[in-house]
Order: sequence, then C-alpha cells, then structure tokens
Amino acid sequence: MIGGITHSQKAIFIDKDGTLIPDIPYNVNPDRITIDNETIEGLRLLKDEGFLLIVISNQAGIAKGYFEEKDLEQVWNKISAILQMHRLSIDAFYYCPHEPNGNVHQYAVECDCRKPLPGMILKAAGKLKIDLSQSWMIGDILNDVEAGKRAGCSTVLIDNGNETEWKMNEVRTPDFIANNILEAATHIKIKTLKTVHYE
Repeated sequence: MIGGITHSQKAIFIDKDGTLIPDIPYNVNPDRITIDNETIEGLRLLKDEGFLLIVISNQAGIAKGYFEEKDLEQVWNKISAILQMHRLSIDAFYYCPHEPNGNVHQYAVECDCRKPLPGMILKAAGKLKIDLSQSWMIGDILNDVEAGKRAGCSTVLIDNGNETEWKMNEVRTPDFIANNILEAATHIKIKTLKTVHYE
C-alpha cells in the first residue's frame, strides 16, 4: 500500500488493468502505460465529489514469475505522474501478488486478497477508515464486481469486452454497467446526490 488518509471517507475502488489503464497483460513497462481522457474526466468528477481513489489490483504475474514486486513501483510512479499532469492523484494502491497455480513458491498460495475475494478492499477500509456502504468498486470483469459486493460496496462494471464468461449470481450482478469511467462517475454522482437529498 502506498499513501494514507487518517479521517473517515467514502472511496472509489478501481481495478487497474482494463479499467484505469488499457489492459496489456503482465505489463510493467512504464512506457506502455496510458490513461485516456474520459478516464481523466471521470476521476476528476469523482474527486470533486469527495471520494478517495484507491487502486485494487490482482498481480498474478508476480506469482507466475513474469516480474517481481519491486517492478510495480515504476508502474505506480508512471500512473501517478500522468495523473499529476492533470492535477489528480490516487490515494492508495493495493495489489495481490498471489496465484495458487503460480510458479514462485512464496506466492503460489490461497489468499483472501485475490479478487473476487474482498481482502484488499477490506484492508484498505480498515486502514483508511472508509465507509464501505458509501463506496463503490469499478472494474472491467465480474470478479471485480464480486469483490466489491462481498466488501459491502456498490459496483459498476465497465463493459469493454474484457468480461467473456458472464457467470452471474447475486454477488456478480453490478449495480450499473457503463462504457467507461466517465459514464460510471456520472452515474455515481447522480446516485450520491439522490442519497444526500433523501437524507
């Protein structure tokens, strides 16, 4: 985890690959990392609504031996640098290095942090004093939705073609389906305003 907040907050938990940035499998080359304009606009809208922005990412490439944990630092740095150019920031990064079928012994384990399990979200909520009932998980596959639902968040699925199995059940049904982060953020803003109005 990088970053920290001390007061109670609501948060947007965001999947990294395929949601925050284009999905380039197992990429740790910062030169290949980009963030599109609609994502930038959406993140700004969410920040303006008072949400923390927290990345929640499975990184099975570590367990598979494709790269090491330390290689992720340059990834976070590049993402942070791009956002800083737009006067934005991510409040914290959480990642799971585990994969039960991995090749690196210390990471080839069952864990409670690999999505669709909610461990990373719960850890962030405890550390940063986040109200999960006022928070959202945004991702591009139903495993992200399930992790968010199991943690007690509302959820948005970015339907960009990355979900291919569509195995649905109660915890894998998103509250909203969007084409991109900006559309997701606009929906979340509307829902937040309605909640404030009725309270």
